[in-house]
Amino acid sequence: MKYIGKPAGMWMLYKNSFKDRLTADLGIDPVDASRIMKQAKAEYRKIIEKLPEFEKGDRFTMNIINCSLLTSVLLCLKRRHSVEELTAYYEHAMSNTPTKIFCRLAGKKKFSQKDIEGMKATAAFNAANRNPYSWNMDYIPYEDGSGYEARFFKCGICTLMKEYGFYDLVPAMCHLDYTMSEMGGVSDFVREYTLASGGPYCDCGYKKRIK
Repeated sequence: MKYIGKPAGMWMLYKNSFKDRLTADLGIDPVDASRIMKQAKAEYRKIIEKLPEFEKGDRFTMNIINCSLLTSVLLCLKRRHSVEELTAYYEHAMSNTPTKIFCRLAGKKKFSQKDIEGMKATAAFNAANRNPYSWNMDYIPYEDGSGYEARFFKCGICTLMKEYGFYDLVPAMCHLDYTMSEMGGVSDFVREYTLASGGPYCDCGYKKRIK
């Protein structure tokens, strides 16, 4: 994957929040936080450039870019932090203004016909059959019309973090699904299983909020 474009843009949008939360959430000295982010930028670029190009129509490019960003920071930390510590760190680092705007815009389209058709197309695409850093999923509408579930059987985040020795920390990223649904303002996120915790799949359920 080429660094120019989305990967470079994501670094610019999130580097400051990732640096600030190193101090606020992980207790790292600000000088060390700046050093870590300088090192992480080089690691991030290496990770991105090792990834294959994603196919046109693959809607999960940003997911793997986000994972690459967190992985690059993890590679530069002096000690291995707990899942609980990194769950808070990642949630707060990602919850900046660009993410809030993105989630609000996505929320306006949630459950629309275009959204549903997009979910069906993604399920049929099966991108992970050709790219191990992408995802395969099923689209499952709730019978009562209250929303739908995206059920994932292959996960690019699991692949990437296992490759770099951080598979046990995948749940720190999974938690962001709840946060982003909350920011969208139109759905309640529900989940029973994750692949990272040994489940048969990752279920991402979106229940329409009753107005």
